[in-house]
Amino acid sequence: MSIHNVRKEVMLTLEKSMDRFMEKYLIPAEKIWQPTDFLPNSQKNSFITEVEEIRELSKELHDDFWIVLVGDTITEEALPTYESWLLDLDGVSQDPDNSWAKWVRTWTAEENRHGDVLNKYLYLSGRVNMREVEISTQHLIADGFDIGTSTDPYKNFVYTSFQELATYVSHNNVAKIARKKGHKALAKMSKIIAGDEMRHHKAYTEFVKEIFKIDPSEMMLAFQHMMKYKIVMPAMHLRESFETKGSLFDDFSIVAQRVGVYTGFDYVDILRKLNEAWEIDKITNLTPEAEKARDYLMKLPDRMQRITERIVVPDTDFKFKWMMNPS
Repeated sequence: MSIHNVRKEVMLTLEKSMDRFMEKYLIPAEKIWQPTDFLPNSQKNSFITEVEEIRELSKELHDDFWIVLVGDTITEEALPTYESWLLDLDGVSQDPDNSWAKWVRTWTAEENRHGDVLNKYLYLSGRVNMREVEISTQHLIADGFDIGTSTDPYKNFVYTSFQELATYVSHNNVAKIARKKGHKALAKMSKIIAGDEMRHHKAYTEFVKEIFKIDPSEMMLAFQHMMKYKIVMPAMHLRESFETKGSLFDDFSIVAQRVGVYTGFDYVDILRKLNEAWEIDKITNLTPEAEKARDYLMKLPDRMQRITERIVVPDTDFKFKWMMNPS
């Protein structure tokens, strides 16, 4: 049987447990938090007072912080790109009753709330040029991106396992900064978003763990492939109005590192955590090629740690259109 068909068979096997996965890792709409739970209620007389409080508190946070929050918001709002990608995986049918398609849609619906609440909060803060933010969001969705996985579910689940943990780190660090500045509502919001990301990370990590039990060598090779070519960040094609695709990512990445929201050390730490979560040192019945892949993955965190320690983050004062007053 071809590798392609084996992957489909593995996906069909996992699909039989999808009801259990959904019950364990996803939460019904009526029970989970919604954006309005963290925003001023426009139906109450206290609405204007609460908005004014947000605007006052927001003045205390540095521009670099808002740049990172805008970038996080834009990538959260690019969900149509991620959903369409996942629905094209081998073994996922777009039939509305297909269990994998149900997972992707329900996961997307949960993630969608993150962009909703952050976008509204940015708007109420009065700190950013929302029209420029909206243009960047439209561009990011229209530009699409290639995460280097094609339709391979193994590689895609490595990507989502990594990326969900990365977004957890980012939102959790935003929460810490906001709390230190007394911005309790924003801290609480970011913390609960981080909680969603961690829950989703655990789900995709379990998918990979199950695949390792069934098809260990191919799963190990897929993991190595993704790490060898590095995880592509969803924000890689960020741009501002009238600029070229991807022209903003490097500046944004530097600001995120400078603020301490997401750094090269976080990338290395996530790789260590994935090695541990999947216990790749204990997996047996590997082909010689997969054994070499495991050896590469076991050594990679220390090698990347040494490289990261040599990186100097510049203190350049970047000018983002997101932070400029509308003309």
